[in-house]
Amino acid sequence: MLGTAVLIGAGWTVALAEQPPMSSAMAPKAAPMAGFKFEKGYLAPSTLPDSVALLPPPPAAGSAAEARDVEASKAALALHGGPRWTLATVDADLFAPRATATMACSAGHAIGPTQTPLTEHLLRRALTDLAASTRAAKAKYQRQRPFMVNGQPMCTPDLDAVLRHDGSYPSGHSAIGYGWGLILAEIVPARATALAARGRAFGDSRRVCNVHWLSDVEEGRIAADATLARMHAEPAFQADLAAAAKELAADHSTPTGCDAEAAALALH
Repeated sequence: MLGTAVLIGAGWTVALAEQPPMSSAMAPKAAPMAGFKFEKGYLAPSTLPDSVALLPPPPAAGSAAEARDVEASKAALALHGGPRWTLATVDADLFAPRATATMACSAGHAIGPTQTPLTEHLLRRALTDLAASTRAAKAKYQRQRPFMVNGQPMCTPDLDAVLRHDGSYPSGHSAIGYGWGLILAEIVPARATALAARGRAFGDSRRVCNVHWLSDVEEGRIAADATLARMHAEPAFQADLAAAAKELAADHSTPTGCDAEAAALALH
């Protein structure tokens, strides 16, 4: 099933009192996008990487790896209610019309369906494959999410019922964010470091949101790597990548609110 159980996202309202101005990509969303439809991916289901074969099992109970996850989760809880939590809430919303604008500051372009439709199309198609790449391992392991274990709030409470039935390991959001960062790094190579870092942070927003463990996020990146490598063999992906590169080369827009985003990302 490739739906909300795999591609988690929704709308919410977040209080931003006394926060610094943020980019439009960081603005909170008031409601889910009605009738949102995910684009067809580049890969047939049979050609997706097998996440069960690709990834190790999640950390065993009582292991040092599990203790590392718990410590990272505790550190994330300290960010609750601050600028990094607000940014993590925005990163969670894959249904937002401008979800791809989360990469705008690192790309140096005002990415979105209106400003850069070809780039938007590329990222939205890739999103479907990147999310699906984590599905098999999620279903096999059905790992409990941090909020189910520690009883602390998460940044998308409206999705509580959905998240409780969607395995924590690995993180689909992490695969999407890291995949987006790597794709855009190919298009804007001068910003490759910033884009890969933003993609990494997009996944880590799930730890901040108290819905994924650190190891979930880390293994989501491995799923993204494998999926992107496979997508490169698809002529449709190559054509869309070239079209997006041409579009951004001709684009002279400048994203706003990047200082506030950078300040939020500096909080770990």
